[in-house]
Amino acid sequence: MQRHKKTKIRRTAARDYAKSTQFNSKVKRLNLAIKRLSPSWQACLPLACLIVLGWGYMAVAQQTPAPAGPTTAELKIAIDTLWVAIAAFLVFFMNAGFGMLETGFCRQKNAVNVLAKNLIVFALSTVAFWAIGFGLMFGDGNDFIGLNGLFLGGADNSPATGDAYQGVFSALSWTGVPLAAKFLFQLVFAGTAATIVSGAVAERIKFVDFLIFSLLLVGIAYPITGHWIWGAGWLADFGFWDFAGSTVVHSVGGWAALMGAAFLGPRIGKYQDKQVVALPGHNMSIATLGCLILWLGWFGFNPGSTMAADPNAITHIALTTNMAGAVGGIAATVTAWLYLGKPDLSMIINGILAGLVGITASCAYVSIPSSIVIGLIAGILVVFSVPFFDKLGIDDPVGATSVHLVCGVWGTLAVGLFAVGPGGYSWMVDLAGKPVGPHGLFFGGGFSTLIPQIVGILSVGGMTVLVSSIFWLVLKATLGIRVTRQEELEGLDIGEHGMEAYSGFMKEASPSGFSESPSSGGMSPTGDIPGTM
Repeated sequence: MQRHKKTKIRRTAARDYAKSTQFNSKVKRLNLAIKRLSPSWQACLPLACLIVLGWGYMAVAQQTPAPAGPTTAELKIAIDTLWVAIAAFLVFFMNAGFGMLETGFCRQKNAVNVLAKNLIVFALSTVAFWAIGFGLMFGDGNDFIGLNGLFLGGADNSPATGDAYQGVFSALSWTGVPLAAKFLFQLVFAGTAATIVSGAVAERIKFVDFLIFSLLLVGIAYPITGHWIWGAGWLADFGFWDFAGSTVVHSVGGWAALMGAAFLGPRIGKYQDKQVVALPGHNMSIATLGCLILWLGWFGFNPGSTMAADPNAITHIALTTNMAGAVGGIAATVTAWLYLGKPDLSMIINGILAGLVGITASCAYVSIPSSIVIGLIAGILVVFSVPFFDKLGIDDPVGATSVHLVCGVWGTLAVGLFAVGPGGYSWMVDLAGKPVGPHGLFFGGGFSTLIPQIVGILSVGGMTVLVSSIFWLVLKATLGIRVTRQEELEGLDIGEHGMEAYSGFMKEASPSGFSESPSSGGMSPTGDIPGTM
């Protein structure tokens, strides 16, 4: 038995050895055959192996069901959210435009102060709007104020819309994007309203007072009136329309700026011998750059207010926005040329921004020819508005009141004059597909839209004037809102910040920082009426 087992093992080993020898012989012959191939063919062998392996994998994969991809609804949410985020980024970049514009129109000795205000104001706005502003503006409450959603809290199942929405921000249930996207887009609008005030109170306000006022404006005043219109409040119920914020953003910022300039009083040297004296801005180059940045940002401001990637709506709104800005600039140039004798650069900048502000409320509701008329009137208005406020004793270094308040009011009225009517465009429908929208007087709507627009202008203006006046008066009585005479003459860069924007460069010729010759009264940074924003 033992001998039999040994014999079987020897036979198995001999058979395995023979197979191994045969395999090695085949491998050697294969290697020899490969070596005989040209280098090009040898290089192709790994590729051929990969192709064979790929075919094998595909054959196996076809037998395994692929996971389901995103649905059409999910893709729409993703695209809409992407568009809202991009639009918000464009509006955020407008902070750079405001900073450049205001700095260029102010004097060299105040450049750091202006830049610091424009930089910090958005940071403050972010915190104030997150903590309280967004809830007061869009949270569920009553027709006058939101009572939910502080610190961005509370129930919310966005991006659900319409009847499917369950949360505390029902006023925004018409847009199918996540809550974070809704907040981000509305935040940059709130920051814009605060930035408007910065230019009007420039060159003489205490830095700390501006910071406190910005917090109060973004946290309380702006959200309350915004709730009336965009928060499904009483003005919205009354039939008031403001697509992207001629009133909600620009007029509110303009009213607050007007009251700030009035309570502060004019800059030293602005009025001499009963004449308006120009205090020229120091850098028209960066002011022009600021205008171009703002023009770009408006393509997020207005088209982004669709809060959905509707190609027809976005492109139409972009065209009406651009046309109004362009025509506004042309109209202001011609008007200034005829009225002042020179094509003033500051007025060209004014006109462009005036046209953009003027079209903001109606950009989705009017035709391109109507946008031309709106921009034309805005461009003319701003040229006459700047000297008007100067004659009233309202010293606005960058003309924020002329551009944002006057043209914001005009833009709000334009909705009641030029809107095409419910269902006039494909996007002028509600979630159920029912035609909605304003109907202008010139397009057969009678006074049905114009009267609510007038009521809205008066009520929002009155409320903003009241609340902002209280804020300014309290600050004036407690901290004092104006720097000392010595600090103003020396410049706020040194007095408030202890530094200079252009260290080592030539300083202003006049130690007082303003023109000593009353004969220069009424002239702008380029030689005509004072510069604006």
